[in-house]
Amino acid sequence: MFKKNLLALSLAGLAGITAANADSHSAVDSSSTVADAAAVPADASTDSAAAYAAPVGAGEFTDDRWYVAPFGSFVQPGGDRNATGGWGGGLAIGKIINEYFNVEVRGFWQNWRNDGVANISRPHLEAQANQGFSGGGTDMTGGTIDLQYYFMRDTFSPYAVFGIGGANNSWRGNSSGVADMTGGRRSFGTQTASFIFEAGVGATYELADNFLLRGDVRYRGDTAAGDYYQRANLMNLTDGRYGNISNTSVFNDLVVNLGFVVPFGDKPGAAAAPLAADDCATRDTDADGVNDCDDKCPGTASGTKVDDQGCPIVMELRGVNFKYDSAELTPGAKTILDGVTEQLVAFPAKKDIEVAGYASYEGKKGKEQHNLNLSQRRSESVAAYLRTKGVTNNLYAKGYGTEYPIADNGTEEGRIRNRRVELRWMGD
Repeated sequence: MFKKNLLALSLAGLAGITAANADSHSAVDSSSTVADAAAVPADASTDSAAAYAAPVGAGEFTDDRWYVAPFGSFVQPGGDRNATGGWGGGLAIGKIINEYFNVEVRGFWQNWRNDGVANISRPHLEAQANQGFSGGGTDMTGGTIDLQYYFMRDTFSPYAVFGIGGANNSWRGNSSGVADMTGGRRSFGTQTASFIFEAGVGATYELADNFLLRGDVRYRGDTAAGDYYQRANLMNLTDGRYGNISNTSVFNDLVVNLGFVVPFGDKPGAAAAPLAADDCATRDTDADGVNDCDDKCPGTASGTKVDDQGCPIVMELRGVNFKYDSAELTPGAKTILDGVTEQLVAFPAKKDIEVAGYASYEGKKGKEQHNLNLSQRRSESVAAYLRTKGVTNNLYAKGYGTEYPIADNGTEEGRIRNRRVELRWMGD
């Protein structure tokens, strides 16, 4: 009766765990939905809102592989068996059903030593049978169908297990206390099939995607006790047999299993969470002041003035200045032009570019032709350098002399800024 109550409590516990797990997942899903809804911008479009809601279901468990699981066992037989602990082993073939359940078929063999006959209904005859008892042992060969419930799936995964099945019990022994016809030592034994049921807890530990350690501890009930000794050849000179009826209907054993699990195939990854909507209106990748949605010329070189579609209009080559009354590029100017070259080569639009050169009041003030020629030479110097470095755009050098100053020509600092070159993108 105690063992029946134990099994009932175990089943009730599993039902409670399953219900609690379902409630917790329901709560998590509800809170996740609220959080996701709160994360949707107020001005998001219908498509954007759908994208923000998409992560519901992310991380879905998708592993449904088959596996094999060899194991070794230690068995501590119940006191009714009148036996000591023994060893065994077996093999399971199983399948992962979903995030919570595995099902598997197991086969096993176990053996332990018997110190005498089991507790039976005739204690005085049992004592006689156990007199001089030696060489006793039991072999159990059987199988179960197991259902495992996983409390969680992770590197360390605890579970509860319930199994039902059958076994063949082979018991043997001999005793000088059981007389044969000649009065010598008597050997006896029996075989019987029985129904078994198991309940326990265990855990797996994942060392690799295709290799897990596993162990569990189980209570096992074995119905062999009801007729284990009915067929035992315990001959007695007066009534023929010892112990036709056992004191118990179920043997109660403790079984400890330890082994490993080898799943077949690659471990599927958890379903990736869908990305949120790509809101290009909030990005300006090339930092030209035009968002990526409206930018028709992405990848504009830094420092370039652009139109309302993000296409380049003019780039001032800051730092590409010249010595007084000279068109020769300084080492510093060449370094800057090297960086500009990389940007122009990488920029996909290959429109024609005007290389515009400017001068300050150099030479005598009022000598506009001198300054115009000087600015022309400066623009040609820059264009030639860019061509040698690999720029494939058509480059047109043009000098503007002292026109369009950007600083005060009355100061040396202003005149230095006015000795400059600009790149101007020409229309189609």
